Amino acid sequence: MTNQIEKELIEKVTKLSNLKLKEEEVELFSNQFKDILSFIDKLNEVDVKDTLPFYELQIEEKSEREDIPAGSITNEEAIKNAPQAEGGFFVVPRVVGEE
Repeated sequence: MTNQIEKELIEKVTKLSNLKLKEEEVELFSNQFKDILSFIDKLNEVDVKDTLPFYELQIEEKSEREDIPAGSITNEEAIKNAPQAEGGFFVVPRVVGEE
């Protein structure tokens, strides 16, 4: 990836995640992203064709608890500390679908 594409990708992700970054931060994250991709390229160079996949061994039996209904809080208690609520629902800024 070119540095310009990496920078554009960082800017797009910050916009989608509703973050405000300074130019220096965009540059920093762009460089970190480049380093991550470089590390992944190094991992792709490792010959693993004769290496068996690792499977997590679970020696002990699963201990499952019974599904017993328990008390919960009321809707009013859930939203009483919300910055903004309307009609018993949390109100949050729209982030999906904005360009």
